[in-house]
Amino acid sequence: MTTTEDYRSRIGSLIRDARQHAGLTQSELATELATSQSAVHRMEQGQQNMTLDTLAKIGRVLDSGFVGIGTSGPTHLRVEGGRTLSGAIDVKTSKNAGVALLCASLLNRGTTVLRRVARIEEVNRLLEVLTSIGVRTRWLNEDNDLEIVVPEQLDLEAIDADAARRTRSIIMFMGPLMHRAEQFQLPYAGGCDLGTRTVEPHMTALRPFGLQVVATEGHYQATLDPGTSPAKPIVLTERGDTVTENALLAAARRETETIIRNASPNYMVQDLCFFLEKLGVQIDGIGTTTLRVRGVAEISTDVDYAPSEDPIEAMSLIAAAIVTSSEITVRRVPIEFMEIELAVLEDMGFRYDRSEEYLAANGRTRLVDITTHPSELTAPIDKIHPMPFPGLNIDNLPFFAVIAATAQGRTQLHDWVYENRAIYLTDLTKLGGRVQLMDPHRVLIEGPTRWSGAELVCPPALRPAVVILLAMLAAKGTSVLRNVYVINRGYEDLAERLNALGAKITTFRDI
Repeated sequence: MTTTEDYRSRIGSLIRDARQHAGLTQSELATELATSQSAVHRMEQGQQNMTLDTLAKIGRVLDSGFVGIGTSGPTHLRVEGGRTLSGAIDVKTSKNAGVALLCASLLNRGTTVLRRVARIEEVNRLLEVLTSIGVRTRWLNEDNDLEIVVPEQLDLEAIDADAARRTRSIIMFMGPLMHRAEQFQLPYAGGCDLGTRTVEPHMTALRPFGLQVVATEGHYQATLDPGTSPAKPIVLTERGDTVTENALLAAARRETETIIRNASPNYMVQDLCFFLEKLGVQIDGIGTTTLRVRGVAEISTDVDYAPSEDPIEAMSLIAAAIVTSSEITVRRVPIEFMEIELAVLEDMGFRYDRSEEYLAANGRTRLVDITTHPSELTAPIDKIHPMPFPGLNIDNLPFFAVIAATAQGRTQLHDWVYENRAIYLTDLTKLGGRVQLMDPHRVLIEGPTRWSGAELVCPPALRPAVVILLAMLAAKGTSVLRNVYVINRGYEDLAERLNALGAKITTFRDI
């Protein structure tokens, strides 16, 4: 085979894989490219010469970071700030619920269909991991409905370690995999750079089920004693969301009753509970810190479930309106998980209208529409700090940094959970903010701020990265935010959706 033929073959394989990952047939891709199905077939077989323009178009259609021209490098955003937003926008479904449900699909030997799944990099990485071990996944339509079929036998030795290490969610494979294998290995979990996050709380939750985990070089080595069941209530040492989810996944196929105390009642945990109930698992105490779970030994059912909307994205959009002094309507806000945040904002002087409540597609989560109004904010008297649900959500705390920078006075934020994240908020100073780092957990912010454009490298943590982008929306002039993969990991088409409200954000790569 000549070198040219070899390259065509390799490019063809990349196109085929990206097309299948996007859930398109050859005919559908041909329509998008304004060409014939036979031409697409020749491309994928390495039998078609392609120009750089053609490759770039394929890359755009397939949203692939490895097909189009210049797409081997990171993605950047150019923001022309100082624009007022207007219009209405729907909140997407929960990213954190979506990844939990992907992990939970491993419990089911039937067909799982998840509706309106957030099509983000975090989900993409988990789908790559699932595919690598033999799970069949397929995007069904443009609404992001996803079909998952788990085989009788998983090929755990073939796990895609690179994809697994790019998501912390891989830790939630432990709960379901203990029902499928007595020994298995998982790569170390990755994701955001938020300092040292021990997995010991997960081990505390899973040891009563007979799971022992030893950390080896680059992996967790898990061994299960299949005859072990919790002899007493499991008391979680950390009221963590993923820890609670792992315990639920471990209990879901144990027919004896499992009691989980100090459980997180947060939004993604509730969505997981609702999904497990559809699989036949009985759960009492949903929305409280004590869960009673009676699982079923075998789960083989065709299930259709729609995760609810994301309160963190809702907060992001409300913050965008506040910092740009805009009136927009944010639709499908899961109000149960936003009430504390809105109460704090009201105390600061935020004005908004709220619709009557209605139910999400899961039939359980309460939603409202919120219309923001330009408001003069003042700093709160007390510090702003997160608490486990029903307190202010830890992932919503960073948005108060950019909001506080627009308010009159000094605001203290106390991020007691993560030892690094507060540090990233000091990047607001490069855009004109006055942010003083008091220690690794606390920042003091003085407003109001006269934002000015600047070029920054994206912080390695998701929420601070979006905070910087929101400040750029408010900043006069042009700003550049470089290497925004971390934002794409947690948000679907955020720049395009903000542009639909009147922002001017351009995505580009270095060629």
